Amino acid sequence: MKRILIVEDEKDIIEMIRYNLEKDHYNVLAADKGKEAILLAKRERPDLIILDLMLPDIDGFEVCKLLKNNELTRRIPIVMLTAKSREADKVAGLELGADDYLTKPFSPRELTARIKAVLRRGELPGKSEKIEHENLKIDTAKHKVYVRGKEILLTYTEFKILVFLMQKPGVVITRNKLLDNIFGYDSTVYDRTIDAHIKSIRKKLGGAKDYIETVRGVGYRFKEA
Repeated sequence: MKRILIVEDEKDIIEMIRYNLEKDHYNVLAADKGKEAILLAKRERPDLIILDLMLPDIDGFEVCKLLKNNELTRRIPIVMLTAKSREADKVAGLELGADDYLTKPFSPRELTARIKAVLRRGELPGKSEKIEHENLKIDTAKHKVYVRGKEILLTYTEFKILVFLMQKPGVVITRNKLLDNIFGYDSTVYDRTIDAHIKSIRKKLGGAKDYIETVRGVGYRFKEA
């Protein structure tokens, strides 16, 4: 049974989310403060975290940053839950390593769809496939990325995007195509979501960042050998 940690300071919202997740056979943990959530995540290692941005002690951005910078928790996917609808806030969350976001008010059905989609992205393929381009190497079964022999830690969503691009070198992939294949559900996800993830991937790839080429007004392309 998958375990999900809800980080939210509004009791009614916690109980609403808990009810719907338990109905779908998830094991639910909850924390109403950021520092408590970090300790709980380190101890329990949940399969996914639902993280509200507005918390009473430290905000969700800081919680996300601390979780993604810790070896014990950096691979746990995060869905941000926020009353903030500004595009800049959503992009900032994605750039910090969040895998998805949902703006309040939301329907329990949509939240469940987001959770299932993010968890699917994190499932490792049964058959190992090794993809290489010059000094960039990926082992899909082990979910590992290396640049010049050094492991680069990507979020589940970033990993899926990079693999999808590398499997089609030289082919221009539109943002809509990436959204359809990576997110896999009908939602209000918009083009800047992909742009934010690409920006984060490039930053982490360092010297290999130029392998991902921007095709202005269309999408992205992985450099041909």
